[in-house]
Amino acid sequence: MVDRWDRRRFLLTSLVGVCAVPIIAEAQQVSSIAKVGVLTPFTTAAGAHAIEAFRKGMRELGHVEGKTFVIEGRSTEARSERLPDLARELVRLKVDVIVASNDLAVAAAKRATWTIPIVMTFSTDPVETGIVASLARPGGNVTGLTNAGPELGGKRLDLLMEVIPKVSRVAFIWNPDIRGALFDYKQTEVAARSLRLALLSVEVTRAEDLDRAFTVITEQRTQALIVQGPNPVLFSNPGQIVGFAQQNRLPSMYAAQEYVNSGGLMSYGASVPELYRRAATFVDKILKGAKPADLPVEQPTKFELVINLKTAKALGLTIPPSLLARADQIIE
Repeated sequence: MVDRWDRRRFLLTSLVGVCAVPIIAEAQQVSSIAKVGVLTPFTTAAGAHAIEAFRKGMRELGHVEGKTFVIEGRSTEARSERLPDLARELVRLKVDVIVASNDLAVAAAKRATWTIPIVMTFSTDPVETGIVASLARPGGNVTGLTNAGPELGGKRLDLLMEVIPKVSRVAFIWNPDIRGALFDYKQTEVAARSLRLALLSVEVTRAEDLDRAFTVITEQRTQALIVQGPNPVLFSNPGQIVGFAQQNRLPSMYAAQEYVNSGGLMSYGASVPELYRRAATFVDKILKGAKPADLPVEQPTKFELVINLKTAKALGLTIPPSLLARADQIIE
């Protein structure tokens, strides 16, 4: 009788052990999947193509979504005041790395954690804003990419002036809550003074500011627009600002191609999808053990000039051949 019960106990224990092996193996496999938090200040729809570019970058590096990594995406839906709560939510999820989209998102993530690595997809000026110690040696838990270039604000104004050389009053639409945007505004202001142009500062921080901004631009008889980037409100719905510019026959210069795709006249800046794709290289290195403090911040190697000829024709403008020859993309 004793031997019979011992045999039954042995068989039952062996069976449980065999059945447990796949469960344990599956648990180990799941735990090895990296959690990548993505914090964006614009709407989910507006950022979809950028997130897809990040996925593409991860695939190019050999990662498989659902097997080697998963994305925990959090979007403010163009309500920047939600950033602190969403950043803390990602920290509570114990993500392995946070990908943050602009100065406001990076700052919110940095306040939420000093230990989880943070990868910037674009920052206006991470050194001047105190996000990193230097581009070469960021220090702390933040690294990634900046979309800033030397005198980028002045360059946009120069390009716009090539199309409308007789303009005397230009509106500059920006978000002062993004500290890095202040440097872009100052650059543009200096360039405007040298060209003897009146530069009208128009601040847009919330969707509710747009109607007031449009009224100011109209009342001040502005002759052209420059839309500074990144502005989550405008980037989330480029059709609003583009439609206003078209309705009022205002030539416009933007920081991102997305506006030109929606009917804006011109854009000059780094490609947003390309910045997201490049962010994957930082995530990949961090997941393999690299420390953000030791990964230099990457600056754009190329700024793209995109021109919408259909919009130019609608505005009665002739784009100089020399400018067309320098364009990276022409939309007809």
